Amino acid sequence: MTETLHNTEGRGYLATYVGKNGRFLIVRVHSHGLVTIDLQSSEGDDVVQTDNLLNLLEEKLKDILKGNIKRMKRLPALMRGAQVDRYWPTADGRLVEYDIDELVYEEDSAYQNIKILHSNQFGNILILNGDVNLADSDLAYTQAIMGGGREHYEGKDVLILGGGDGGILCEAVKLKPKMVTMVEIDQLVIDGCRKHMRKTCGDVLDNLQGDCYEVLVEDCVPVLKKFAEEGKTFDYVINDLTAVPISTAPEEDSTWEFLRLILDLSIKVLRPNGRYFTQGNCVNLTEALALYEEQLSKLSCPVDFSKEVVCVPSYMELWVFYTVWKK
Repeated sequence: MTETLHNTEGRGYLATYVGKNGRFLIVRVHSHGLVTIDLQSSEGDDVVQTDNLLNLLEEKLKDILKGNIKRMKRLPALMRGAQVDRYWPTADGRLVEYDIDELVYEEDSAYQNIKILHSNQFGNILILNGDVNLADSDLAYTQAIMGGGREHYEGKDVLILGGGDGGILCEAVKLKPKMVTMVEIDQLVIDGCRKHMRKTCGDVLDNLQGDCYEVLVEDCVPVLKKFAEEGKTFDYVINDLTAVPISTAPEEDSTWEFLRLILDLSIKVLRPNGRYFTQGNCVNLTEALALYEEQLSKLSCPVDFSKEVVCVPSYMELWVFYTVWKK
């Protein structure tokens, strides 16, 4: 390989190497002793040959450094520029590589980018604006945001905010409610999930109205305000809005104010013994969870709450769910 040394102005050592077959190697020795070696190869390069090269490189390093290596770690290869993106971040900023092999659906709506990707492990995964929302594998999420199996939905009035994947609606109608009203802002989410996430939604999205449910394709904020003005109330309100809220009304100055608005309006349409359910965040984001719980103390009506931690398969992290009720 052809070597090029670079001037680091006394901050360690940097060299790059270019091979005839398109391989590109970066060697960096940091002043505190860390040595990083990045090998880039093009698609179609001999994987076995590359692996053998890295094995030889490790042995050479051990020989050159005379056993002074405290620790050595080889990371799996990153696949850059692939036709289907396999890398998606967790809520706390860790990068996860999924076994995604197909882009099933993609649309840009007036509100967001919508992708449905296929994973061998998790089935089809709904991703909104780069955020993993729900996969076919994630019944645990749906059950947790509906109260973890502790609630009785038979004969009850239920309001779902968001939930365009149809998972909550599908599970709710199985429990023989009196009526389920779902308010989802994005028709294209419904369209994509109706066709490509039927393991999650069943057939409930085939029609926007059924024997015991109706789907309103609207912004939930004016709908909630209308329900509150009319005195319309519910036994259960389930907030399944996206982690980063979408609203057509630019009246909210911040995410927290928006969330507090949704909470306040939801509590206003909740019956005295009703329950409000919502997702929180991953357990590692303790500051964000504390800020959310702080919002609960600022509502116009005093409330109590409990929380449950659930492992959501496609998230690859533990997730917090809240139950809120009037004092």
